[in-house]
Amino acid sequence: MGTLLWTLGTPPAWKATIVFFNIISAVVAKRHTVFWNSTNTRLTAGDLSVQLNFNDYLDIHCPHYPNEEAVGHGQPETLALYLVGEESFQGCVETRGAIKRWECNTPFAPYGPVRFSEKIQRFTPFSLGFEFLPGRHYYYSSLPTDEGPPLPCMKLRVTVCCAPTSEGSKQKQGEMQRLKLELLTIFPRYVHAYTINRQVAPLCLLSFTAMFKHALNVR
Repeated sequence: MGTLLWTLGTPPAWKATIVFFNIISAVVAKRHTVFWNSTNTRLTAGDLSVQLNFNDYLDIHCPHYPNEEAVGHGQPETLALYLVGEESFQGCVETRGAIKRWECNTPFAPYGPVRFSEKIQRFTPFSLGFEFLPGRHYYYSSLPTDEGPPLPCMKLRVTVCCAPTSEGSKQKQGEMQRLKLELLTIFPRYVHAYTINRQVAPLCLLSFTAMFKHALNVR
């Protein structure tokens, strides 16, 4: 009978692998938060624009009220968010080409505002996901639901960085590729130390820490 390389209570190497790639994803990706309600003057003015990179997340927080008293004599805001074409972006109207992304219909959610997350990715395995292209602009707007009060037009423009031919894109892609290669060089030592010694070697930890800090600077 062979000997086990890990003992009870010590996660195996494959779990260390999952943890490793989760950490990598967390470092590379950034989250951009937008509170989508009529008090956000940047949304109502129509001049809110954000630039996102692939693997970033756009987090939309729905209108939220701690209780019914906070609404006063009016109605809580409820709305639906759409991906629309540039022409439709000039005014909040529902058009044939609009793609409904989310519906904010629980303004009294007990654990805070409902959050919807859009991952900026080139390909998605999910039917409800959306695929983005580099260097393109995407437009979000909202319409009030039938159950809610009338709302002002709220709009957001998202730019996905960067056009493949731009020098900035080439430089960033080259830097990220070099970083990935360095991380993959360190990774086998990390798994070996984790599996054999039941711990992460201090040298590996220091290397990971330095590279993660560098990755944050790159972004």
